[in-house]
Amino acid sequence: MTSQSVVLCQSTTCPQGHPPSRLECPTCNKLGIRGSFFCGQECFKANYLLQKTHKAIHDLARAYSQPHEQFIPLLSEGTFNPFPNYNFSGTLRPVYPLSPKREVPAHIPRPDYALRDDGAPISEMRTSGHAPRILSPDEIEKMRTACRLGREVLDLAASHVRPGITTDEIDAIVHQATIDRNAYPSPLGYRKFPKSVCTNSGPVNEVICHGIPDQRQLREGDIINLDISLYYQGFHSDLNATYPVGQVDEDSVKLIRTTRDCLDAAIKICKPGALFRDIGKAIEPIARANNCAVVRTYTGHGINDLFHTTPNIPHYGKNKAVGTMKPGMCFTIEPMINLGSNWDTQHWDDSWTATTIDGKRSAQFEETLLITENGVEVLTAGKDIVL
Repeated sequence: MTSQSVVLCQSTTCPQGHPPSRLECPTCNKLGIRGSFFCGQECFKANYLLQKTHKAIHDLARAYSQPHEQFIPLLSEGTFNPFPNYNFSGTLRPVYPLSPKREVPAHIPRPDYALRDDGAPISEMRTSGHAPRILSPDEIEKMRTACRLGREVLDLAASHVRPGITTDEIDAIVHQATIDRNAYPSPLGYRKFPKSVCTNSGPVNEVICHGIPDQRQLREGDIINLDISLYYQGFHSDLNATYPVGQVDEDSVKLIRTTRDCLDAAIKICKPGALFRDIGKAIEPIARANNCAVVRTYTGHGINDLFHTTPNIPHYGKNKAVGTMKPGMCFTIEPMINLGSNWDTQHWDDSWTATTIDGKRSAQFEETLLITENGVEVLTAGKDIVL
């Protein structure tokens, strides 16, 4: 006698903990799509993104069954592109379904947004427009610890970058490494972001930022950015770096080196009394000299007990950022640099993934900084990447 294989509920927000489920989508059954199970109608209907992408499976399956019509095939058994009608700028495509939301042990403290269904960072909203905080010596030590742990997680995740690994597998590594340190992965649940790390990769390569880890395997010649943030003892750390996947072309090598050079030049000007607006003045000439463009849509930011707060730090020249650096301030610098002359962005229909509009590659590096009495301390400092 054979028994039916156990299938867990596919909802990423299943309140029952993803139990074995037998409620099958009737349309999937009719179209021959296997494994589409949920523990109940309420569970399926409660997940808007799942409903939206699940219907795309039906459209793809219908198209696949009609060989004389143009269609986008399923990428591999059980996977699909949830946005088949989206006008992608490059060759990268999302590979769904997303894995279920990963659990964080109950004893690990969470930021306020992680306790809300809508993921709204209420504490950040309440302090919007306030002057940047000056941290106390005790708070600075907590920031140092959080940033050291963040660097450990990034270095661990980077050691797994290779052809064949999926970005979802990297997310699992980051998630486990974070909770192993009794920390909370800051992206998880932030404004409803579904994962513990942002993976920005292009052809996995035209993604600029906020990429959602999925089932796509990294390929030889890709570049990938790993953006790590964690929350420990009430304080956040934030850092990222871009890595080659195997051997990459000369343009990608130049892009990665240029982006790191931009960040290093910006860090060098940081000290008490320096103007936040001058950070972009240090970055943009280096990017332009290497035939690259500085993304203007996203900025660096203050960070402390809040994930994102003042100051706001543009990375391009001739910006209007206000304020001067003072001892005890913590903030990030995180330039996003595109190949070519186009700095603009477009967003996938997941409402998160930002890409270049011309399909060219983008890279990013980020550090969390502390202004000291005599200069600057890179709280997330690590070893240089050798290309």
